[in-house]
Amino acid sequence: MNENEKLLTINNLKKYFPIKGTPFKKKAGQVKAVDDVSFHIFKGETLGIVGESGSGKSTLGRTILRLTEPTDGEIIFEGTNLEKLPMSKLFDYRKHMQMIFQDPFASLNPRMRVGQLVGEPLAVQKILTKAERTEKVIDLMGKVGLPKEALTKFPHEFSGGQRQRIGIARALSMNPSFIIADEPVSALDVSVQSQVLNLMMDLQEEFNLTYLFISHDLSVVKHISDRVGVMYLGRIVEIGPKKAIYSNPLHPYTQALLSAIPVANFDSKKEKIQLKGEPPNPSNPPEGCAFHTRCPLAYERCKLERPGLAEQGDGQYVACHLYAGNANESIESSNDEKVLVLQN
Repeated sequence: MNENEKLLTINNLKKYFPIKGTPFKKKAGQVKAVDDVSFHIFKGETLGIVGESGSGKSTLGRTILRLTEPTDGEIIFEGTNLEKLPMSKLFDYRKHMQMIFQDPFASLNPRMRVGQLVGEPLAVQKILTKAERTEKVIDLMGKVGLPKEALTKFPHEFSGGQRQRIGIARALSMNPSFIIADEPVSALDVSVQSQVLNLMMDLQEEFNLTYLFISHDLSVVKHISDRVGVMYLGRIVEIGPKKAIYSNPLHPYTQALLSAIPVANFDSKKEKIQLKGEPPNPSNPPEGCAFHTRCPLAYERCKLERPGLAEQGDGQYVACHLYAGNANESIESSNDEKVLVLQN
């Protein structure tokens, strides 16, 4: 990881989906799937994005690649703002940015043979001759641990783990520098998950790749990531180095997520944090801090003012009024008791 060189910078990215109304009212509202998100990724690193279902993780990944057009914000890749590029010029950047999808079966055309699937990006971009493409596809299959004979088979003839390896080979075919992996192992057995994760880490070193790794599984993210960002209701509430996030989580939501990780030691006195209620509707998010409706430490300011990400040292940022950069000198809870900053 090169901490002096940023590959991708996201500034105030938003993706709102309109809600269709009646014939008299064409637009009934909007779903704020990604709501004013900013972060950066260094060359060669893996940034993990975690959060509950519906937090906007997958939409964030698709919006960065402009598979879904952003509502607002900047997507700066190697110094170029992709959000401003017309589709004709964006086509050239597709070679450098690829995606590994969650469901390998759904993302592979069942009517195409594996050799065609892996070589299709090369054919679309008109790279290499047909013979050269075939040679490269064979080489890529070997890189992901599949035999040459697999080229003539169809996706349904493979296991889930093998299909995901095919998806990885296809993503690598264009020699990208940046890959977004959207829940790439969530549909796989635990034993297969570790194999695919280790494969991705080996390929990252071999091809000098940068990953945005999206997952709801904090154990998986801990295994592969260098830094971790936590999303809630379309917003990043905490981001920082993996060691800091897992050993000293600051945001109450991050602490609740980590407390829910199963522990094999039955004698462990680790206390689980039970969050009250369900996540708010993204079409009608609460004012102020989006988490205040479920936060055990919320106070009046949380209901009125949205906190920004404030650095707490060593590259760890948190969006919470309980911490320096957001907190008042005197913080009172709704029951007039002093609110203490959460620490492990």
